[in-house]
Amino acid sequence: MSEPIQERILKRDLFGTIAEVQGLPGRAIRRDTRSAAFGLRWLARWLAGREARALQRLQGVPAVPRLLCFEGGVLERSHLGGEVMYRAAPRELAYYREARRLLQAVHRRGVVHNDLAKEANWLQLDDGRPALVDFQIAWIGRPRAPLMRLLAREDLRHLLKHKRMYCPQHLTPVEKRLLKRQSWIRRLWFATGKRIYRFLTRRVLGWRDREGGSY
Repeated sequence: MSEPIQERILKRDLFGTIAEVQGLPGRAIRRDTRSAAFGLRWLARWLAGREARALQRLQGVPAVPRLLCFEGGVLERSHLGGEVMYRAAPRELAYYREARRLLQAVHRRGVVHNDLAKEANWLQLDDGRPALVDFQIAWIGRPRAPLMRLLAREDLRHLLKHKRMYCPQHLTPVEKRLLKRQSWIRRLWFATGKRIYRFLTRRVLGWRDREGGSY
């Protein structure tokens, strides 16, 4: 007789529900957009579809969730055990070296994350290694295309910002120079998109600064 499936709701908002599911082969995280607000259901499914495509492209990359299924607006991915960055506060240089190698592996597959400023999207696994979650706004393309290379550099800049926060004594001169460089994408984002993002996440969804991608 198969073990009954147990579901624990982790989060519920206008984009649907996120739950931890047990009783499948191992533990899984389920993002269900069917309960999203009517006017936002199309957007919730579109974002879930983007995440599914990114995870499918990244199958086999360590420290990234495995896509289990995406059907009918429901995405299931493997569970990664660990703590989000703002709780773990990783201060070891080894974490950031491994995080950079992880980013390089992701970028070589033609995926940029686009939301790595959010500490909730970085994990420290139970064994101390870094991991990435929440690929809803990831971008997929040719790794050496100009736009992809620019976005990949922004991913790296966000990692270096976290290193500056938790491990500043180990920033190299090259990393410090990279942190000072501002791309036109970053300037455009701060001038326009970030205001809209803050309005949607804080006023509409009620997220706190570090909430939104920690599952």
